[in-house]
Amino acid sequence: MPIDAARALAADPRQGDIGWDHKDIQLYHLGLGAGLPATDPDELRYTLESKLHVLPSFATVAGAGMAMLGGLGQPGIEVNLAHVLHGGHSIELHRPIPVKGRATSSSKVAAVYDKGKAAVIVLRSEVADADGPLWTSDAQIFVRGEGGFGGERGPSAKEELPGREPDRVEERRIREDQALLYRLSGDWNPLHADPEFAKLAGFDQPILHGLCSYGMTLKAVVDTALGGDVSRVRAYRTRFAGIVFPGETLRIRMWQEPGRVLASVTAVERDDAPVLADTVVEHS
Repeated sequence: MPIDAARALAADPRQGDIGWDHKDIQLYHLGLGAGLPATDPDELRYTLESKLHVLPSFATVAGAGMAMLGGLGQPGIEVNLAHVLHGGHSIELHRPIPVKGRATSSSKVAAVYDKGKAAVIVLRSEVADADGPLWTSDAQIFVRGEGGFGGERGPSAKEELPGREPDRVEERRIREDQALLYRLSGDWNPLHADPEFAKLAGFDQPILHGLCSYGMTLKAVVDTALGGDVSRVRAYRTRFAGIVFPGETLRIRMWQEPGRVLASVTAVERDDAPVLADTVVEHS
């Protein structure tokens, strides 16, 4: 049996040391499209080391951010990587991420759900430094063809959007070279850079990383709905509902509610095709 849920859940966490500094953070922010206009004071908070703050979604790439693939090598998890999709992601912030840090990451399989024709594996990373917990990150990994083993179906993350017009609508253009820049933060999948590889995967051209859209969306929410204050973010989650290509434009619709912002993210040039769904930013 490719997935042994009981064995995977019982496995000891994998420990590792990670570190980052201002260069890693600036590179990540630039990969999200920060720095336009280059001298805008609001953008300098993302690009200039003397003014730098850290967008919380940096947690997905800190220390090269590839715990997801490491988690797929846990005992009890034997899957064909060609059948693997990143279905969703969530982060919980325990305190603001420092500009420079060293920390310990502990990764484990937190849950395995049976969706019938597929399985969903929740890979959890808990990161702490000498001062205590920093963040908890959950990657929901969708594995086609691995369901039907009799496990729990799992909770639904469906978020019903308000039946009114959004409070804000922001558009963020994706630069032609943005995937090439974003991948320097640690995701080297050729699907995001090599046209021939993308065609083998069924796409006309390389696609943008889902976690890049994830970071771009959080930046738009922070910059507009949260007054540019990254420290207000408490948690952030989304479901990857579709793809977007470099050169296209994200349309980010936001609904503000007490303590949270709901968002819907679509691709403008393809008749608002869904990109991110069930997207929630919880804040102070």
